[in-house]
Amino acid sequence: MDAHRRSFETEGKKWSRPVAYRWLRYESSDPVGRLADGVTRLRKRGGNFDAGAVDKACAEASNKGFLN
Repeated sequence: MDAHRRSFETEGKKWSRPVAYRWLRYESSDPVGRLADGVTRLRKRGGNFDAGAVDKACAEASNKGFLN
């Protein structure tokens, strides 16, 4: 979320959590896939990530049955 916010602010765009959620498509039936796609797209835009936080989200999704 922070990387998305910084990216939008750097480009002079208005940022909000709903904008970020829609952009990352968390409402998707494949939230882990959308997270991975969002991370990739934000990295291409210069976003920095806490790899541990991404790993934690993936581990929690796996425990809940979202990963094969």
